[in-house]
Amino acid sequence: MSRTESLADYLRDQGRRKLDRVEARDGGRNARSALALLDAAVYTRSLKDDDPFVAVLAEAGCFGPQGTGEFEPTDRVARVVRFWESGEPWQLLMAIRFALQGVLT
Repeated sequence: MSRTESLADYLRDQGRRKLDRVEARDGGRNARSALALLDAAVYTRSLKDDDPFVAVLAEAGCFGPQGTGEFEPTDRVARVVRFWESGEPWQLLMAIRFALQGVLT
């Protein structure tokens, strides 16, 4: 599986998790988040493995020490995804990149 496929699968799984989440009076937050994450998953699948964003994730260790494993988000990345509510897919990717700035040297 390629890096982009692995990342897209992670985003899709998180979107589905939001769809399954039932909270009284959430004001549609989970539904908006699910749609944004599913949209980001589709967008991510269109990226190539040599995309600069994917390279940043690999450098941060999100694909294992050799950069060839399945996508495993850092705590910072998981937090961004968990609280992502709406926005364009590229905005989510930029938010993830900004969250990783302190990790990268």
